Amino acid sequence: MPITSVLLNVDDVARSVDFYTRHLRAQVVGEATDERAVLDLVTGTLELVRLGGDRSSSTWVPDDLQRGFRHVGFKVDSVDTYVSELKASEVEFHLEPIEATGDVRITFFYDPDGTLLELVERDLHYTEVLDQRLVEQERALGVPSRPRFDHVAVTVEELDATQERYAPLGFSLMGTIAQPHDPRGFDIAYLRSQDTVLEVFTYGVEKTQRAPQLDAPGFVAAVVTGVAEDADAFSVVGERAGHRVLVDADGFPTAV
Repeated sequence: MPITSVLLNVDDVARSVDFYTRHLRAQVVGEATDERAVLDLVTGTLELVRLGGDRSSSTWVPDDLQRGFRHVGFKVDSVDTYVSELKASEVEFHLEPIEATGDVRITFFYDPDGTLLELVERDLHYTEVLDQRLVEQERALGVPSRPRFDHVAVTVEELDATQERYAPLGFSLMGTIAQPHDPRGFDIAYLRSQDTVLEVFTYGVEKTQRAPQLDAPGFVAAVVTGVAEDADAFSVVGERAGHRVLVDADGFPTAV
């Protein structure tokens, strides 16, 4: 059961629709309103929901040592093409384009409500392949003609516990990328379910914990079919836009 959608709180639906359709070639599904819009990004959707007057300031910080949600990633045919367009619109960048471990070119930037987004060019070359069949499925997707939703990244305390938690939802360990140059003991694991990935960050240093926020701008939850509300690995924290939102031990929210 893949990640079918990503739920985002936004201040202005029309502004966010313009951002994602213009810069990530998203396509509007159905009719967009002032309150809500759904955008197609090939292998998944973004669901944009307007924040009302009752809100809290986001406690999310972009240091990757905060457990839970880190970013949303998209595959593209050319990072630099999209970067040129983003820079022309004065979009704020978190990381300029670089050649990264795994033979990929990447960049990070923010959407209008502060959600961190990544663009990835080329298929990853894993330090260790754990499931060749899943890697071949990934390669078979090919080069996207427009940005394709690829993954949601999370920081966790323990990879083994995360694998156990998400295995019943169809996620299997595809491969890992070692980061020996990082003094924090940084490693990345890739849990794949059909066409989408949970990109899992682990560190050998102390991390912080964040309580889930359903009333703050930015990322709310990843929609994953099959999450059981009575499962020991998840706790119900509330509802948003018709979705029941659950959270795991690392503070990462999923929704059904």
